[in-house]
Amino acid sequence: MMAAMFFDVAGITVPLWLPPLAAFVVSFFGSMAGVSGGVLLLPFQMSVLGYVAPSVSATNLVFNVVAIPGGVLRYAREQRMDWRLAWVIGAGTLPGLLLGWWLRVHWLLDPGVFKVFVGLVMLWLALRLARHQGPGGSKAAASIVAPGEWDVASVMPIALVIGVIGGAYGLGGGAFMAPVLVTMLRLPIHAVAGATLFGTLVTSVAGVALYQFLPAPPGISTHPDWALGMLFGVGGLAGMYVGARTQKRVSQRMLELGMAAVLALLAGDYAVEFWFNAVR
Repeated sequence: MMAAMFFDVAGITVPLWLPPLAAFVVSFFGSMAGVSGGVLLLPFQMSVLGYVAPSVSATNLVFNVVAIPGGVLRYAREQRMDWRLAWVIGAGTLPGLLLGWWLRVHWLLDPGVFKVFVGLVMLWLALRLARHQGPGGSKAAASIVAPGEWDVASVMPIALVIGVIGGAYGLGGGAFMAPVLVTMLRLPIHAVAGATLFGTLVTSVAGVALYQFLPAPPGISTHPDWALGMLFGVGGLAGMYVGARTQKRVSQRMLELGMAAVLALLAGDYAVEFWFNAVR
């Protein structure tokens, strides 16, 4: 019989092999597009594992903190990291995290409402990506830094708004920042992936601190399940490194369509679940 473990904060029993495996898969594909994989891991925790307490967002951020250095290290070693863009993203999303945290613990306590919020964001991103034909066409690329079509004044407000969404969703923001940079500022995924991962890492560290130390409403626990988050992080660390190494061999369009398809499927799943719960 496969070993399983009960996680006190999450209140679930999970086979020990499942979190690292799931995290490796989502991180491998996500890191190619500058996404930690948390955008997929959060629905997995809520819908598959049944972990729907507010602390699931904090646990997702722990996963980011442990896993993302694998991807950042690989992009930096290959000199495919735009450090200026990375720090602008990090600085812009940090202020929004506090508001996002407040929304999650005071307004989005009902998992049904939370899933509607998440699904709408996912659907919007999927539609934007599916209609977009970014620079680089069908060819793979290995751009070192993002082209000069962006400036701090254009990226900072976007990062601030995404910080709010990411704080509520239990993400550092890269899952939303990468598609926005690609569709609105027309930057190639190959050039921005490393920067969005680094920005996500910075904001995830701050996000974990918010959920761990700021007071929550009476009877509500927002502290992360550190054991489960670390277990996810181990698989994610390996997946990030391998995905970042593989990314330069995958075309821009394939990355866009793959991300759009996954986001659309998840949004559809949340819509169907909400509908069935509403008509009961």
